[in-house]
Amino acid sequence: MIRKISSSQVVNLTETLMSFTNTLICRVALGKDYGNEYHVVDEGLGCGQRSKLQVLLNEAQALLVEFYFSDHFPLLGWVDWLRGKLWRLEKNFKEFDKFYERVIYDHMNMNNNNKSNEKKVHDIIDIFLEMMNDHSLPFELSLDNIKAVLMNIFIAGTDASAATTVWAMNALMKSPKSMKKLQTEIRGLFGDKDFINEDDIQRLPYLKAVIKETLRMFPPSPLLLPRETIEECNIEGYEIKPKTLVYVNAWAIARDPKNWKDPEEFCPERFIENSSIDVRGNDFEVIPFGSGRRICPAMNMGLVTIEIALANLVHSFDWDLPIGFDKEEMFDTQVKPGITMHKKKDLFLVAKKHVM
Repeated sequence: MIRKISSSQVVNLTETLMSFTNTLICRVALGKDYGNEYHVVDEGLGCGQRSKLQVLLNEAQALLVEFYFSDHFPLLGWVDWLRGKLWRLEKNFKEFDKFYERVIYDHMNMNNNNKSNEKKVHDIIDIFLEMMNDHSLPFELSLDNIKAVLMNIFIAGTDASAATTVWAMNALMKSPKSMKKLQTEIRGLFGDKDFINEDDIQRLPYLKAVIKETLRMFPPSPLLLPRETIEECNIEGYEIKPKTLVYVNAWAIARDPKNWKDPEEFCPERFIENSSIDVRGNDFEVIPFGSGRRICPAMNMGLVTIEIALANLVHSFDWDLPIGFDKEEMFDTQVKPGITMHKKKDLFLVAKKHVM
């Protein structure tokens, strides 16, 4: 990603970070960078190219938040066909299904052809195939089950980390003082390093504070994932029936003035001054990953991904707004519709290689 940015004049940071997280998830889950095999040219300024898989993910996100008459008024389901929504949904499903089948059968063939003395790194699909073949689960695991898990991994894993890193850069560009402080911290410790790695991150408290503050102000999933009550309960005098859908507004909780001083201001220092508050689900003033048994299972991986990406972006480059772009318009905080809270307008910036 850093090499790609170095060779660009105007960088669409939104697309660049989506490509980065997409590639990362592909390597972790599939053992191979499938995401960059096919490319679709995007003619927008600085957009460059997007992978076919990335286009499919964007379409899936858009479809997940559409209003479907058939969900609420079954007799009016024909309206969804008339609007073309169900056709798009079916098309997206078939394309994903075809991709997952190809990936799974690639692994099956590789495992069959692999000699016993050959070392092979196991990825998530290998583990599922082993569980399916040795019947180690109390239920039968099918290929459709594996495809469903892969869908969860891609939808959740790609979007959230990319969106959070974009919001962090957006906030830092609006707050030059915070950007300068972060660059001073990183470059003061690792000025001559080409790449900031995972071990280095532990020595960067202000970087961690910037990310915590970003997650407080711009939680990736502002309503978390819906819960469903399993038994009747009483909350502050309200009788809640079983099977009631419950939405937790993490966005509102993290901006509650009862818990936070000047909650609408981007102020990473608040997490330095009160270092006991964290975002990992134990402090209910800020719960971007949820809490309890249904906390985000990829929380640790997501945080490390954001930390390494942001540290290297800030360490390697000095950032500026492209000529002709309006500052207020580019750095606004309007959001796209979707499960994940993406910045409405892509973030375009000029990256100047930092020379010590």
